[in-house]
Amino acid sequence: MTRLREQRGWYFYDWANSGFYTTVVTLFLGPYLTELAKEAAGGGRFVYWFGVPVDYRAFWGYTVAISVGLQVAVLPVVGALADASGRKKQWLAWFAYTGSAATIALFWVRGGAYWVGGLLFLLANLAFGASSVVYNAFLPEIASPEERDSVSSKGWGIGYLGGGILLALNLWLYQNADRWGLSRELAIRISLASAGAWWALFTLIPLATLKNRLPEINHAGGGGLIASSFLRLFRTVRSLRCYPLSLLFLLAYLLYNDGIQTVITQASQFGSDELKIPVGTLTLAILMVQFVAFLGALLFSGAARWWGSKNALMLSLAIWVGVLVYTYVCVRTTVEFFVMAGLVALVLGGSQALSRSLFSRMIPKGSEAEYFALYEVSDKGTSWLGPLVFGLGLQFAGSYRTAILALMVFFLGGIALLSRVNVQRAARAAGNDHEA
Repeated sequence: MTRLREQRGWYFYDWANSGFYTTVVTLFLGPYLTELAKEAAGGGRFVYWFGVPVDYRAFWGYTVAISVGLQVAVLPVVGALADASGRKKQWLAWFAYTGSAATIALFWVRGGAYWVGGLLFLLANLAFGASSVVYNAFLPEIASPEERDSVSSKGWGIGYLGGGILLALNLWLYQNADRWGLSRELAIRISLASAGAWWALFTLIPLATLKNRLPEINHAGGGGLIASSFLRLFRTVRSLRCYPLSLLFLLAYLLYNDGIQTVITQASQFGSDELKIPVGTLTLAILMVQFVAFLGALLFSGAARWWGSKNALMLSLAIWVGVLVYTYVCVRTTVEFFVMAGLVALVLGGSQALSRSLFSRMIPKGSEAEYFALYEVSDKGTSWLGPLVFGLGLQFAGSYRTAILALMVFFLGGIALLSRVNVQRAARAAGNDHEA
């Protein structure tokens, strides 16, 4: 009963932080900061961020890129600290409330303060990634190997549901701002702050239910927690060569997840520029994806029970390849775009949830946060590869469809590497014989 209570509480951190991704990252903050930067440019092209000239149109992209770089540098250290201290619950709280406070503070970003908004986003997104590392590291502690596919899928599904509900409420506020006597700018600022408040409020649920476990290794004495954490990080990176199958899975994840992230980030550009779909209609597609992905995560959890986690994940990646082919050949109208978005939503939650639960079986006990930090880095730290291939396809072929088809290399490469991962052997190598 205690474990079930922890699982139910754990689900709600996905619910809590998904509003940040849907409302802030996906929809409102990029266009809002770009508009503020445009005003600050005073009719020119450049703003000066700490004395550096920046094209106002590129400000948001550079901000996201810097945030990714910070995560690559910081997240592995976060994982080591969380494992060494044995206080994952406190680390989760610290990062969650740092991120939510920075997000709420976006409400006061106006006028020429675009650069303040950029700094707040850097802090919020770094905290978002760090809290995700700690959150994921709870999975092996609260779920048996047989439960993990289901628990991970429910977490992803509930996250999509929570993010979708908040996004729907904020879209309703934005579209009805005039009726309520609000300016569109104020409606956006309220929406940004609501994501932080939502994050803070619902984080109380996992904090009330999750429990700390003592670290496997005693870190008393020596150079203290910080020094021992860096030592653990060094040992973790060096130990990857002792777990070649776990490393192979990480490389597979690096490839296919980069393809997934590129499809997500570039789909709206394809819809607006190639298909000329209005922004309001594209927003409805984003909403649809959130709710269908909830069902998709549960559907692939069932598929994992029937066919095994790896086989279900391989199936989801094969469907991703089919989606790219369908988009290249068939998607010409708004209706066909929505069909494509629905197919993406069905496999999105499943592929992400099963990847997380599979990886949890391949990591040594007591080093969960460290290994999930490497997992998170391979998510955030390689997100430039897919956009680069997509951009090169656009530049040299001059076609969105060719650029989309080029993304198949990520999914096919990921499938090829994943097919070589023997999950049972990887679990035994990591000392998880009971999970083999």
